[in-house]
Amino acid sequence: MATTTTAAATTTSKRLLVSDLVSQDKINQLPPNFIRPISQRPNLQNISHDSIPLIDLHDLHGPNRATVVHQIGQACRHHGFFQVKNHGVPVSTIHNMINIAREFFRLLEHERLKTYSDDPTKTTRLSTSFNIRTEKVANWRDYLRLHCHPIENYIHEWPTNPGSFRDHVAEYCRKTRELSLRLIEAISESLGLERDYIGKQLGSHGQHMALNYYPPCPQPDLTYGLPGHTDGNLITVLLQDDVAGLQVLRDGQWVAVDPVPNTFIVNIGDQMQVLSNDKYKSVLHRAVVNCEKERISIPTFYCPSPDAVIGPAPKLVTDDQPAVYRRFTYEEYYDKFWNRGLATESCLDMFMN
Repeated sequence: MATTTTAAATTTSKRLLVSDLVSQDKINQLPPNFIRPISQRPNLQNISHDSIPLIDLHDLHGPNRATVVHQIGQACRHHGFFQVKNHGVPVSTIHNMINIAREFFRLLEHERLKTYSDDPTKTTRLSTSFNIRTEKVANWRDYLRLHCHPIENYIHEWPTNPGSFRDHVAEYCRKTRELSLRLIEAISESLGLERDYIGKQLGSHGQHMALNYYPPCPQPDLTYGLPGHTDGNLITVLLQDDVAGLQVLRDGQWVAVDPVPNTFIVNIGDQMQVLSNDKYKSVLHRAVVNCEKERISIPTFYCPSPDAVIGPAPKLVTDDQPAVYRRFTYEEYYDKFWNRGLATESCLDMFMN
């Protein structure tokens, strides 16, 4: 068994993670495979700092619920992104999650590579960029991707180093699932649907997360952490550390979403756009990098189970607003999303009527 593990580590180390490339070679120039064509590079000088809405969830289950639901609906309709505070996830849980992610990416290379894989079908895997099997230009990102619902099906695959990894991550997954379900109910109501309508469309439900690590980059104007893309899932609940990097496209302008301590960023994914029959849009967003500081972001992707059939809610389909999309299984969508990659920004057009 030890021989097999060593062989696997040797094989995978031929393809260095970005973090190992930086730490081993002390590079001051970007390797060619990370350099974007001139027309695809980020313009880091032309960035707006108008923020996305910040919504207080304190009254989501109180007498002012209708007001909060309305605020969420307006944010979904006009921005596709919003931040939440008083969300019910303990500050200690948030801090533990950020700290354990940082500890994981500071482990020795051979420890991290125990979970390395370039196979996107693996439910627990450490990898780099986005999908290194299909993309032509690499992204300045390493990530640990975990499936986490139901937790008991996956926790045995998760890393055991750092020692408290499974405990802290499991607690975080449970709390963000509770938050996601509250948000999905509110979004369902904001569309004029029954509170439980969207939840019922998700089959047995799915939940994934990514621990994203963006090392300092010697030439951040030539590459991305992740280029502009939409999320293929239902909603994303994002935790970021205190280093800026997320940008959202609004009216043709990239808007920086600066970190606010102990808040979450929520965005609409492609499946919500389909269920809402285009009333709520999945918005392009990207991660940029910098030359001074590492950055950690942790998105939780809440999604349908693979066999769930997704289509516009019948109540939102009328003669004046016919169904924009055909019905499809989430598995069909997810396969196309991963194989197509981020280069084409969105693959919803493949599912239109």
